[in-house]
Amino acid sequence: SPAPPFITSTLQQEASRRLGFQARRTMKAAQELYEGANDAMQEKNYSQAAQYYTKLKDNFPFSPYTVEAELSLGDAFFLDGKYPEAAEAYKEFESLHPRHEAIPYVLYQVGMSNLKSFISVDRPTTSTQEALEFFGRLRETYPNSEYAQKSVEEMKNCRRLLAEHELYLGDVFWNMNNYGPAWRRYTYIVDNFPDVPEVSAHAKEKALSAYYRYREQQSQKAREQIQGSWKRWFDWL
Repeated sequence: SPAPPFITSTLQQEASRRLGFQARRTMKAAQELYEGANDAMQEKNYSQAAQYYTKLKDNFPFSPYTVEAELSLGDAFFLDGKYPEAAEAYKEFESLHPRHEAIPYVLYQVGMSNLKSFISVDRPTTSTQEALEFFGRLRETYPNSEYAQKSVEEMKNCRRLLAEHELYLGDVFWNMNNYGPAWRRYTYIVDNFPDVPEVSAHAKEKALSAYYRYREQQSQKAREQIQGSWKRWFDWL
């Protein structure tokens, strides 16, 4: 015989049963992804863990495991040596959860991810400057945090790398015999990086030498211009 027709009360009961089943199934799927990701982290399979955490946060954004997965995604990238991806994951976490208790850690990790992205002094310093910015924010906003204390030494490392980059540029000009730009670059280091004495002291010595050579170049050019002017007169005569 056909099933009895739904009335309002039975319709509500059936809807509740089906939605409850769907919710339980969704929760189970999210939990399995979370546990699988954590197992992968324990096994140091960070790439697999990142895939699971990403799938969890994308497919189950409202599960009770998602916030932790968003944070752990940054850790998975960081431990896998994918520092630009880690920095972006941590920054996304901060934007989504600015009042979360882990924000001091997140700011520190953004700084460390950028700092570890450093390749060599001849490359752009964008990541190093951003690392310095986030360490500074951390110390200013959470001065009593353990991560603020740890950031002090890392800020020194950032400043040293920035100073060494400027020194490299000065040396490039020096080796090209462009002593004027070299002198100005070395002087910039002396004026702006007194907190990096091993670099600024060397830059001061190079600045003096570059200045004298620059003045010699200027004098030589002036003599050549004068000689050229007289030569034109003698050629005319």
